[in-house]
Amino acid sequence: MAPARRSVVDDSVTRTALLDATEALMLEEGYAAVTTRRLAQRAGVNNGLVYYYFGTMDGLYIALFRRGAERSLARLKEALQSPQPLWALWELTRDFSSNALTMEFIALANHRKAIRAEIGAYSRKFRMLQLEALSDVLAGYGLDPQRWPPASLLVLLSAVSRFLHIEDAFDVDIGHAELVAVIEREIRALEGERRPTEQDALAGSTG
Repeated sequence: MAPARRSVVDDSVTRTALLDATEALMLEEGYAAVTTRRLAQRAGVNNGLVYYYFGTMDGLYIALFRRGAERSLARLKEALQSPQPLWALWELTRDFSSNALTMEFIALANHRKAIRAEIGAYSRKFRMLQLEALSDVLAGYGLDPQRWPPASLLVLLSAVSRFLHIEDAFDVDIGHAELVAVIEREIRALEGERRPTEQDALAGSTG
C-alpha cells in the first residue's frame, strides 16, 4: 500500500515549525547550538525532515534569513510611507541593529560563504530601497543633496546604530545618549516632535 501523501498544509506547518525552532535556538544559545537532532526535538518531528525541506543546513539558514528579510522589507516600506519617515527610519534602523538574530547571522556568515552571499544580496536590495525613498523624502524637505547626500546619511545611521549596540553589549555607553540626542535634534528640526503612531496606540492598549 502506498504511503499517505503529505498535504500542503502539513508541509507548511512542519517547515514553519523547523524554521521557528532554528530561530529560537539561535536566539537562546547561538547558531552553534543548531543541530538536526535538537531541531527535531524542538519541532517535534523526525530529524531527517530538515534535509527533506531544506536540502542542507545552509539551505535551512538561508530560508530563515529570507523569511526575516521579507518581514524587514515590509516594515521598511511601511516606515518610509509614514507621516514622519525620518523618525520611522531612525527607529527601525536602531531596532534592526539591536536584533540578536541579525547579529547571529553576521557571525554565521564568517564561516559559511552561502550565508555571506545571501546577506550581501539582501543588504544591497535593502539599501537601494532605503536610498530611493530617502532621496525623495529629503528633497521634499528642501535639503541640498550635495550637502546631505542620502547614501551617506543611510550609512551613518546604520553605522551609529550598530556600533552603539555593540558597545551596549559590553556595558559601555559613554557618549551614547549625547550622540542619539544630536541625531534626533536634526530629525526634529525637519519633522518636529515624534508623534504617536498606530502601533504605539496598540502597544499602549495591550500594555
